[in-house]
Amino acid sequence: MQDDNRLDISASTAGLMDVVNEYWEGFLFLLPNILLALLISFVALWVSGRAKAVLDARLSGKSHDRITAGYIALVSKWAIIIVGLLLVLQTLGLSGIAGGLLAGAGLSAVVIGFAFKDIAENFLAGLILAFNRPFEIDDTIEVEDVTGKVKALHLRVTHVLTFDSKDVFIPNSTILQSKVTNLTQNGLIRIHFVVGVDYNDNTQEAIDLIERTALGVEGVLREDPPYATVDELGTSTVNIKVFFWAETDDYKKGVVLLKGSVMQAVTKALLENGFGLPANIQELKLYDYQKDIPIRVKEKEARGE
Repeated sequence: MQDDNRLDISASTAGLMDVVNEYWEGFLFLLPNILLALLISFVALWVSGRAKAVLDARLSGKSHDRITAGYIALVSKWAIIIVGLLLVLQTLGLSGIAGGLLAGAGLSAVVIGFAFKDIAENFLAGLILAFNRPFEIDDTIEVEDVTGKVKALHLRVTHVLTFDSKDVFIPNSTILQSKVTNLTQNGLIRIHFVVGVDYNDNTQEAIDLIERTALGVEGVLREDPPYATVDELGTSTVNIKVFFWAETDDYKKGVVLLKGSVMQAVTKALLENGFGLPANIQELKLYDYQKDIPIRVKEKEARGE
């Protein structure tokens, strides 16, 4: 009985060794292909990175269109990586898988389209944005409730840096389907604000003073001088609307800060020249049954008077 057990253990051990030897021989046989596959992977990753950098630099230099250049470079990088993956599968003897991927590309596209609808939609939207070019890198745009500088167009999202330094990543499909306001593409923008003067003041003199003052502020364009006009007859003030033009290369400096500077200069000039800037006047109405306004003094109430 013991001899039978020993024979079974010996047979099992011999069988296990045969399997290990078989796998080891197979590994040694495939080792050159594995090393070649690793080399192809390394080369594909290196070439894709270099190709992206070269295409990005050359296309940006020639077309001055960093959005399209960057997107083409990014797509080229991933195309090289996919080709490298197929070569790796072919080298490892997995040609059936590689062929299946290529042969089933149409079916795969449909399946992926359903499974990753949002990803595919954002990718195609990014492709349209790259060639349609509604904005450039560092342009200030307004999409829905987000306003900021465009920092990058990725395959799926657009990176926008707001003025309060928040990094917002907006899906490309959202940008494509929404109203996009480019605040800097034209290079110029008209800014306006309203200031109210007293009814007793000379409105035309106030307008002349406002126009002279706004024209003297650095950053306000002199080619198209500022102008002002009566906009509304308010409850307590004559509201004057002031218009002026500014450059938008740097939107924050050229618009946000400049508007504040002009408003401060106009307010100071009006006050120094005797113009009143009254606050809102509230009217108290007495109805027919009221003969006077009931006023109570808190101190007397506290003393019980």
